[in-house]
Amino acid sequence: MSIPQTGGGPIESFDQLAGLLEQGSKPRDQWRLGTEHEKFGWLTDSRLPLPYAGDRSISALFDGLIARHGWTPVREGENIIGLSRDGANISLEPGGQFELSGAPLVSVNDTEAELRQHLDEVAGIATPLGIRFMGIGAAPEWRHDQMPVMPKGRYRLMTDYMGRVGTHGTQMMYRTSTVQVNLDYSSEADMVKKLRVALALQPVATALFASSPFFDGKPNGHKSWRSRIWRGLDNSRTGMLPFAFEDGFGFQRYVDWVLDAPMYFVYRDGKYINALGQSFRDFLKGELPALPGEKPTLSDWADHLTTVFPEARVKKYIEMRGADCGDAAHIVALPAFWVGLMYDQTALDAAWDLVKGLDTETREGLRVQASVAGLQGEAGGVKLIDLARAATGLSHAGLAARGMGEERHLAPLMQSLATGKTQADRWLEHYHGDWGGALSQIYDAASL
Repeated sequence: MSIPQTGGGPIESFDQLAGLLEQGSKPRDQWRLGTEHEKFGWLTDSRLPLPYAGDRSISALFDGLIARHGWTPVREGENIIGLSRDGANISLEPGGQFELSGAPLVSVNDTEAELRQHLDEVAGIATPLGIRFMGIGAAPEWRHDQMPVMPKGRYRLMTDYMGRVGTHGTQMMYRTSTVQVNLDYSSEADMVKKLRVALALQPVATALFASSPFFDGKPNGHKSWRSRIWRGLDNSRTGMLPFAFEDGFGFQRYVDWVLDAPMYFVYRDGKYINALGQSFRDFLKGELPALPGEKPTLSDWADHLTTVFPEARVKKYIEMRGADCGDAAHIVALPAFWVGLMYDQTALDAAWDLVKGLDTETREGLRVQASVAGLQGEAGGVKLIDLARAATGLSHAGLAARGMGEERHLAPLMQSLATGKTQADRWLEHYHGDWGGALSQIYDAASL
């Protein structure tokens, strides 16, 4: 989940909304990648989730990272709700998922080094306290009432709203973890092609990175329960964006869709003002019930852009959002997969050729099948494992063309494609085999 945005001053013309996205356009030599991953903290003696406060807690980790590694606290009221350092941020998801939002980096090799440093710093403080972290797409055993609640106003509002729309909103907020990469575009046309490829191949990422086959202490019938949760969560702000494949799609059409998504809040003077279900279009006219007579700023618009959750999201960059978090190798493999496809023009063009014939029904069917069956899924005559092999091959070629030795980071995906087994498949084999139908070993097995 995002922190308050800093988009700019008053909105004086409607064109500024699409203009904010247009500002993200960068020449190729300025393209960077930013990787974000969430992980569950747990107490080694009880296997319970890590609380926010106390001697063994998120707050204790924050204090240690500030004192020993030079992180700067980010506060909401009296509470530290995140840290920042050198372009990177550590933030908290609603249930205490500990998220690193990495700095904009040049290569996937840099991402690997950043991740290793982060995990080493955290472990140096967490291990003596009896705290560990696991990389997995959904909490395998913890019930909703066991999850801690982070002291963030945004989450209090969202929790209330999620309870009134869709079917799985609070599960998403409190009991899932993801990994994503944020990538640049050079122009509106480049954004359009990248977004279309990202949306069409998001089911491949879901299948390759599936790691959430357990929920509420038992198998849930899906390889990626995290992905299942997103379906039907809130159809006004999620999904595969079929309109993105229509002629004429661009920044303005994306803006129109975001404007139609009901608001969550307005951020003012360090506080979140309840605007649940209200319209940003009314806000533009000075008719928002939450702030009568007041018109929005570009910062408000930037905030609203963070409250839509499609499978790939546009801000001043594109976020690839379809993957479960997993082990460290998979955390790095996610940016490698997408950088190889997106940052080499030959690979990007070939990827579009690969998916441009898929219709809306097939794309949605693959999304469903990826969550249920992983690489064994099939829809519209398309087998996910075949599509994954083709896409990963293009990614490998794209990374090789960059000449940085980044293609080695695809190794976990190559193994899954060779065996047909993802992290979820391996966890299920253990569960039905040597674990004897118990999940007590998943904590150590999935720990980072």
